[in-house]
Amino acid sequence: MKNKKIILFIFIILIIIFGIILGIKMIKKTKSGNNISSQEIVDKILNINSYIAKIKVQINSNKNKNIYILRQEYNTENGFVQEVIEPSNISGVKIIRKDNILTIENTELDLKTIFENYNGLENNNLDLINFINEYKENDKSFFEEKNSEIILKTSSEKDNIYQKNKVLYIDKNNIIPTKLIAQDYNQNSTIIIEYNEIELN
Repeated sequence: MKNKKIILFIFIILIIIFGIILGIKMIKKTKSGNNISSQEIVDKILNINSYIAKIKVQINSNKNKNIYILRQEYNTENGFVQEVIEPSNISGVKIIRKDNILTIENTELDLKTIFENYNGLENNNLDLINFINEYKENDKSFFEEKNSEIILKTSSEKDNIYQKNKVLYIDKNNIIPTKLIAQDYNQNSTIIIEYNEIELN
């Protein structure tokens, strides 16, 4: 009888230990984001309300390749703000878009130009929100999963042959964009954006 009680006691202890270990593993999984489905990650990116990013932009043309370091900020209250950090000869140039008004200012030279009812507002291919809107509007947009990345693909309905296709790479573990590429009709990369630092809300 005593032996049966000891065996039952050990069995209960083992079940409790197993439950604790399983609980710890579940908490770790939840914290790392590994239990979030690919569709949930895509939905989260497509529904961001604001972001702040430091990006490296490479613009490729037939003859040259230009690289810029920019700081971007977007929120529904202030619109879209983009400031040049590098190269140094245009550092401080700021582009602000809000409510069909485009403002270009140079903080270094204290200059400001305002364009009202600017028609090209929706065509900023360096803007993450612009990609998101195009992805949502195009019925042929889709995403795929490769290793630790989720890749969103869409094509622009606008007549810009140099930025027809767009591809956004998402780090699946951190749930943040890492790269945005615009391609021409032949799928040559015309713009490559690397998100060195980004905060999403």
